[in-house]
Amino acid sequence: MTIQAPMSLAPRLTIAFDNYPGRDGCRCLWGFSAWIEIEGRNLLFDTGSNGRILLQNLAVLGLTPRALDLLVLSHPHWDHMGGLDSILELNPRLTLAVHEGFSQHLIADLPGLCGELIVLGPEPRCLAPGIYASGVLDSDPPEQALLIESGGVTAVISGCAHPGMARVVEGSSAFLCKPLDWAIGGFHLMNAAAPQIEETIQALRAQGVRAVIPTHCTGDLAKAAFRRAYGTRCLEGGPGRQWALADIPPL
Repeated sequence: MTIQAPMSLAPRLTIAFDNYPGRDGCRCLWGFSAWIEIEGRNLLFDTGSNGRILLQNLAVLGLTPRALDLLVLSHPHWDHMGGLDSILELNPRLTLAVHEGFSQHLIADLPGLCGELIVLGPEPRCLAPGIYASGVLDSDPPEQALLIESGGVTAVISGCAHPGMARVVEGSSAFLCKPLDWAIGGFHLMNAAAPQIEETIQALRAQGVRAVIPTHCTGDLAKAAFRRAYGTRCLEGGPGRQWALADIPPL
């Protein structure tokens, strides 16, 4: 009798920190952080702006930093790395992935504060099964996104998308050699006018993005435009909101 290996479960994503409201009991401050469960591992992408609030939100959600295997930072702005010390204090053994656009002084200090330190360059890299860093994109500041390909699901998660979300999606899709099911995170359109917002939406739709979770620095005007364009496949962010990424809403 042939025994088949069990299929990997589709990744599950939880917003841990956001400036838009989410679940009751979770607090909002400016910034972003997402907890991803994938291939038997726990990953945190960014840490928001305040470690105390991040830990409080995680506790409300029944999540503990001690269970983290990997922490990835998108870029060196305070609202994405403000909770770094709080996470490392509770889990100094985790693997931490930053990129060469971070302060060289910080990078020099980090090996004594975490387990393995990974400093990423411009090329995409596999960090663990189903998890990839996009490679550093040229922007101000330099930024990297997180790519997911697991359980039949593809997604990109952006901290702020300073390079432009259409560019982030384009590079991610090219690397994975397939369209993305999800574009998630900050889309950095909070100061954009309607034509730029519409251009971004049309680019994502043309690239095959099936569903979006625009949050953090996306801005109210852009979020409303994404809701009109994507309908039920535009989901609201906010700390405490959770999704199994295989469950793409019907149109």
